Amino acid sequence: MSNSINIKNISVYGQYQCGTIKKWPLIILMTMLCVVLCGPVLHPAYVSAQPPPPGPIPPPPPPDPSASIKMTKHNLSISGPGWIKSSTEDRICVFCHTPHLARVDSPYLWNRQDTTGHIPYQSTTLYASIGQPTGASKMCLSCHDGTIALGALLFPPEIPFTGGIRFIPEGPSKLGTDLSDDHPVSFVYNSTLANNNGELIQPSALPPQIRLDNNAEMQCNSCHDPHFDIHGKFLVMSDSYSALCTACHDKNGWGISTHSTSNAVWNGLGADPWPVSSYDTVSENGCKNCHVSHNAGGHERLLNYQFEEDTCLACHNGNVAATDIELQLSKQYRHPVQNYTGIHDPAEDFTSGSVTEHVECTDCHNPHWSNDNTSSGAPLISGVSEGVTGINAAGQNVSTVSNQYEICFKCHADNNVIDVMSIDRQIQQLNTRLEFDSSNPSYHPVESQGINVNVPSLLPPYTESSIIFCTDCHSSDSSEPSGPHGSIYEHLLSDNYVTLDFTSESPLTYELCYKCHDRNSLLADQSGFSHNNHVVNESTPCAACHDAHGIDFIQGNSQNNSHLINFDITIVQADSQGRLRFEDNGTFSGQCFLRCHNAAHEPLSY
Repeated sequence: MSNSINIKNISVYGQYQCGTIKKWPLIILMTMLCVVLCGPVLHPAYVSAQPPPPGPIPPPPPPDPSASIKMTKHNLSISGPGWIKSSTEDRICVFCHTPHLARVDSPYLWNRQDTTGHIPYQSTTLYASIGQPTGASKMCLSCHDGTIALGALLFPPEIPFTGGIRFIPEGPSKLGTDLSDDHPVSFVYNSTLANNNGELIQPSALPPQIRLDNNAEMQCNSCHDPHFDIHGKFLVMSDSYSALCTACHDKNGWGISTHSTSNAVWNGLGADPWPVSSYDTVSENGCKNCHVSHNAGGHERLLNYQFEEDTCLACHNGNVAATDIELQLSKQYRHPVQNYTGIHDPAEDFTSGSVTEHVECTDCHNPHWSNDNTSSGAPLISGVSEGVTGINAAGQNVSTVSNQYEICFKCHADNNVIDVMSIDRQIQQLNTRLEFDSSNPSYHPVESQGINVNVPSLLPPYTESSIIFCTDCHSSDSSEPSGPHGSIYEHLLSDNYVTLDFTSESPLTYELCYKCHDRNSLLADQSGFSHNNHVVNESTPCAACHDAHGIDFIQGNSQNNSHLINFDITIVQADSQGRLRFEDNGTFSGQCFLRCHNAAHEPLSY
């Protein structure tokens, strides 16, 4: 017998070597090392000094049932907890995976066929490119679009289900092939997309729960984990207080928005505003107050309801929000949001001349930004209008308005939804942007303070330097809620304002004017003009002479159109010499050339 052994293919630092070593020296060396290293441990004195061995390891805590697919609806085997399950198959994973004969063109040992022909989500405010589903989303849809039987697998053949069910039943889990009402999937989520959108979290800053696939695409499993249902609906994280949505979406103004911070609850009256939510407050529901990720009623922008205003009025009917906007919108004179659907577009350009006539709540309110902040003074907006687009005094687009009138100018200026003068005036103008221009000979001070430095009839706190809101005149006829939602008075006025000739003067007749102008001062002719004779004795309405908005400087001038003079030509006609004008002769002085109520003013001075 040889006293040496041959050692082959022994790896030393990653290399293979062959060689011969002497057997006996090796044995002796190993014995000596054992004595040196282990001897003290085996010595009786050493052993007795050691602490007693630990007791038995306690069993691990029982697993959370929700942390296992076994206790979720995705367990389609006979042991599954749901009512949609197999009547024969006891294996759990087989409905998606198979260890043998799996598809070679898909990962995950996939055991199902794909479906095709889906209609993807689209929106004018979408920056991503959306095509047919790919990756994990395609796999999810092999059940959830309802075109392939739940038990139709590659291996084994189709598995029967209880009650004869084959396809996923109608309900929130069935998405169908029309994905235009579902959150978009299978798009590349990268820095370019986040930068172009401006309101998306950078992909490098996404929380670890939100996973993109190897192609940097967002898929169904970015929000859902099919194996665990800890947070409900297989979500990867809680969606309370919009946590899941804001993991990707960083909407401007959301941190201070009432929809993000309000603790208002449903009072139990009327329809439940959150029929598919377990949360009780506005802030807890957050994005879900208005949006739903799947099977949305309003496809574009995934609104809860098909009609945009229904999404708002689910809460703003006095049953969650304190004020009842729905009631205001039922009044005779209103912004008729119910008359339009599917026309409003956040990307619409009011300078293009191509915006179709419409009005929706979101024309005046940005639900992601709207809050309870008060205005610091006219014409600056309050919180309810923060983040809204508009048209400025120069007629240019404004991405976020600063002044309230900029909102009104979207529909009541160059892109005017009104095309008929309500009063037939000497100078005709419907563009309120031009009527309120600070270069005009006279105007109500909406854009800037007025130019008349002597207005003795003004009631406090108003002075000649005051600026007013459009909504000081155009608003609800009740004190709450404010804003131009609905009124019992024509032109959506907050108070009564009669423009018909031969109307008896009273505090109610010109209630709108008397909000700011002292009736006693006017009727005492403290401004130098004989208001008492005209308004009381002759029953001539204020509107016969005064054009409340203003007179465009291109059409009028400071000599003939100061003091908002622009005659109603159905009441005031030219005199015998064909003259129809007012002439301003200075402070509290002027003369008229006209005929009114068959009385000739050729001229009449005051």
